[in-house]
Amino acid sequence: MTAQQRSRPACHDPGVSERVARRVVVHGNVQGVFFRDTTRRRAQSRGVSGWVRNRPDGSVEALFEGEPDAVESMVAFARDGPRGARVERVDVSEAEPEGAAGFEIAVNCLEQGGTWGRGGVRAV
Repeated sequence: MTAQQRSRPACHDPGVSERVARRVVVHGNVQGVFFRDTTRRRAQSRGVSGWVRNRPDGSVEALFEGEPDAVESMVAFARDGPRGARVERVDVSEAEPEGAAGFEIAVNCLEQGGTWGRGGVRAV
């Protein structure tokens, strides 16, 4: 047994990808153009879990979690957005996978007539 084989967990299967997560914040004309709904549908079709929400500053924020190729395809989509969106900039950062199941549109408190409080998000 090589040193590399000893350092791997016994259950490691090199053919199985690890889950990754990316947080994106999309800036530009990205609210009111079905960005969230299109993102949700694309994520679900690719087996990506997480959430997407409007932010008070006019940007859209999302967390994508899943197989690396599927997550990267969602990051690539965020750079263009749906028809009608005008994406000016996308901030992408690595995130810890949360083990989320499914993909949700999150609604911030401002959309419900409240204030942007602690957490400020609830799923719909």
